[in-house]
Amino acid sequence: MRDREGRVLADRVELADRWWLRLRGLLGRRRIEPGQGLLLRPCRAVHTLGMRFPLDVAFVDREGRVVACYPELGPGRRTRWHRPAAAALELAPGTLGAAGTRVGDLIVWAD
Repeated sequence: MRDREGRVLADRVELADRWWLRLRGLLGRRRIEPGQGLLLRPCRAVHTLGMRFPLDVAFVDREGRVVACYPELGPGRRTRWHRPAAAALELAPGTLGAAGTRVGDLIVWAD
């Protein structure tokens, strides 16, 4: 996944597009490595209850435009509910900051 400037956010992204995969998310993992990600679709809010590590979360609309960013969301936290969001991209902590990703940016991905 890249932003509109061509910066790579993750090159190994798993898709969670079924209710069980979205419910499980990254639970049970020790960490998420730089370059890894999880795309939860559909998704308008996430929580990190039971998580062992922080993560970056970007909510995107149907076109891939970022509608909200949560850099380094810690364990035991939750995000707001975002009506315009169609998906959430969970990334290694520090990824959004390093890329300078912000609301309004376009994220693109290819299968």
